[in-house]
Amino acid sequence: MLTKKDLQQIEKHGLSVDTVVKQLETFARGIPFMEIVTAASVGNGIEAIPADVQQKLISLYETKQDKLEIVKFVPASGAATRMFRFLHQFLEEYNPEEERLNKFLKTEGREELVKFFGAQKDFAFLNPLRKKIRENYPEYKHCKKGMRSYLLVKTMLDKKGLNFNKLPKGLIPFHKYTKYATTAFEEQLFEAAHYASVKEEALIHFTFAEEHVSYFKKEFNSVKKRVSKKTKTNFNISYSFQKKETDTIAVTLENKPLRDADGRLIFRPSGHGALLENLNDVDADLLFIKNIDNVVAEEYVETIAHYKKLLAGKLLWLQQKIFNYLEELHGNNGMEAIAKEVRSFLWNELSVKEIPESIEELKYILNRPIRVCGVVKNTGAPGGGPFWVKNETGITTLQIVETAQIDMEDKRQRAMAYEATHFNPVDIVCGVRDFKGNKFDLTKFCNPKAGFISEKSQNGKKLKALELPGLWNGGMSNWNTALVEVPGLTFNPVKTVNDLLSKEHRPNA
Repeated sequence: MLTKKDLQQIEKHGLSVDTVVKQLETFARGIPFMEIVTAASVGNGIEAIPADVQQKLISLYETKQDKLEIVKFVPASGAATRMFRFLHQFLEEYNPEEERLNKFLKTEGREELVKFFGAQKDFAFLNPLRKKIRENYPEYKHCKKGMRSYLLVKTMLDKKGLNFNKLPKGLIPFHKYTKYATTAFEEQLFEAAHYASVKEEALIHFTFAEEHVSYFKKEFNSVKKRVSKKTKTNFNISYSFQKKETDTIAVTLENKPLRDADGRLIFRPSGHGALLENLNDVDADLLFIKNIDNVVAEEYVETIAHYKKLLAGKLLWLQQKIFNYLEELHGNNGMEAIAKEVRSFLWNELSVKEIPESIEELKYILNRPIRVCGVVKNTGAPGGGPFWVKNETGITTLQIVETAQIDMEDKRQRAMAYEATHFNPVDIVCGVRDFKGNKFDLTKFCNPKAGFISEKSQNGKKLKALELPGLWNGGMSNWNTALVEVPGLTFNPVKTVNDLLSKEHRPNA
């Protein structure tokens, strides 16, 4: 299927021919679904930590905080396009010269538009939007309501307007304060100062799309003085790009290599699983992971910080126990007594149900990267969730599983998926050093078989795309894991622009 030109293109892209051939074989063979045994729940893999214990764990973290290298890791390469999908549809379907707006909005399926137009004044981008409309359309005030609405949306999305269609999600104005508006990027800085700073310095690593870097640099220069003054914190920003060598080939629905108009192979970014390489390059004692759009207005940040410190305190407590056990198991005295305690610890604290007998196997299980994941009660929000999963060798482990990894055609599997009491909001604290202080190679603790194939479209053509094992599911499949219940307030993603109307995104609402 591959020509000599294809081989040259593959090499130039930074991929090996062998890798691409294996990807094509994966499309043809398919990826087996995960076999879920049951949903995790409180008392069955998920811990609900009592208030008095929470305070002890937070104090543990605060005591050690200034002696640690801490980095907040924020995936931020996503474009804002999907936020405005229903507004793009409005521009395509509505002709203000032929139809009255009120009649158009009464059509079935226009609820999001009605909500958007009815709450224009509440969006943080309203003032710059009005200014740009006056510049581009001096006649705007004299237009009929339908035309005004059309021009407002057009100005939001167009290159000659605010260009939201091309901006990354992290740079869309999210929150409107009395004297200024803030983006998700700025809120991530503000938040980091409250739980991820060390001696008034906060290190934040963002993963950007290469074409967005200049925009983010401009934004940082614009806001750093304000946010530093408010938080009394200096911010050190580092960034990386999703590596081209993690891209995967796209294929047709018949599993043939997909080509562009010039006959060249099409490669696509392989999902957030590709960011495992970026995470692996970050050197730190402790890493907080949080998606760029999961932010809140300033008045809620103290609550967010409480639970971030709780997760970090839990991780440090577990890590301390693990390191002590490993030190003792590498010694020679009273090993059997320690081994018995270790087995109990693995069962009760790390949800390891297949407990090995040998000391060497116990050491192997203990000596792995560790993550503590905040999980939120299921309210019907889409996303991965915590499940007990049986692997191909019959071993059952606790995993974060994406819906796409579950065979929803299988009645039993579907029923268990719907029984999920919690989901994963990407609220993770990671310990990536071993008991001797050496950094783990995180790529060695990934399950390469935990990716999935999804159907997408490009330029109107349907295609199949291969997603690498997700950063927080398959990418961390072989980490030591603890799941902690956190409140819904900690999860406030912005999937559509109307999500910005929730109280967590409206200061003093």
